[in-house]
Amino acid sequence: MNTKRFIPVAAPTLNGNERAYVLDCLDSTWISSNGKYVEQFERAFAEFCGVKHAAACCNGTVALHLALMALGVGPKDEVIVPTLTFVATANAVTYCGARPVFVDSEPETWNIDPEQIEAKITTRTKGIIVVHLYGHPVDMDPVMSIARRHNLFVIEDAAEAHGAEYKGRKVGSIGDIATFSFYGNKIITTGEGGMVVTNDDALASKVRQLKGQGMDPNKRYWFPIVGYNYRMTNVAAAIGLAQLERAEWHIERRREVAKWYYQALKDNPSLTLPVEREWAKNVYWMFTVVLNDNVRKSRDHIMQELAAEGIETRPVFYPLHTLPPYNRLSRGQRFPVASHLGARGINLPTWAGLKKADIEFICKVLKEFVRGSG
Repeated sequence: MNTKRFIPVAAPTLNGNERAYVLDCLDSTWISSNGKYVEQFERAFAEFCGVKHAAACCNGTVALHLALMALGVGPKDEVIVPTLTFVATANAVTYCGARPVFVDSEPETWNIDPEQIEAKITTRTKGIIVVHLYGHPVDMDPVMSIARRHNLFVIEDAAEAHGAEYKGRKVGSIGDIATFSFYGNKIITTGEGGMVVTNDDALASKVRQLKGQGMDPNKRYWFPIVGYNYRMTNVAAAIGLAQLERAEWHIERRREVAKWYYQALKDNPSLTLPVEREWAKNVYWMFTVVLNDNVRKSRDHIMQELAAEGIETRPVFYPLHTLPPYNRLSRGQRFPVASHLGARGINLPTWAGLKKADIEFICKVLKEFVRGSG
């Protein structure tokens, strides 16, 4: 089989006012962290999430760091995180001098398993970070119940889930504070960028102070605390605002892509497909398939075969407990669900510009390779 086509795993779709708003920044010379688009983007994103406050920053990892610092996380603290997530979730905890404590995945949604959280709570536990993995929201009610019972904070890491909904509420509006990423492969992008959102006035104020070098908001160039230069540029915010104006279009296009994948792959005995629970709206940041045990080829071998046909893919994240900086934290513990997903999961091309013919081609090739491995 030979083809000259190349289908990337992700690509931004910039079909709104992005060009006009960026040119406006250039024409006005407001290109740094001051300028009208930062405030407009923050205000619009807060409204999009259904929260009072949104503070833009330079990337999603920074957003997590700001949220943790605003909540007072420091040395000797522990923060519970899912082991199946991008490494930034644990790294941000480590930046604070705290210790990430890992929890296995729930087998249907692949998110953190609420039933396993309570067993990981100790006297040092400060809070819980949930990750709305690949666009499907976490089952938040039991998580919030555990957190309130033990006086813990909850951070929603919604980097992959812009616009996802839990029981009719947008992710980012349920926990104490939430973070988003706007990297180039995300549902809404600014190239690089992040956002912290919350309904808590004090937390919002702290985040804004920390991201601006710790400057006193009422006394210019007075720095009562050590802060960081974590601000977003006006140019990035201009792109983000234009993207946000078409957020529902971006989300619905991804849901349509997911529908095409379901139609082509739903009856395949070699693949487990993502779910959408009855209480959820999945926004499918990535359409992910998991190779069942009847597929004898390795996940990486299947990915190499797809690459040879011009289909770019990504592996599901390696669980954090397997990574060199963190494996010493979980010696002797088992995370069977996350380990299986991390070894057998493949992220297929998922972005708004894909056509039905692209998905049909991807699925045809994938089915041939998994069928030929039995």
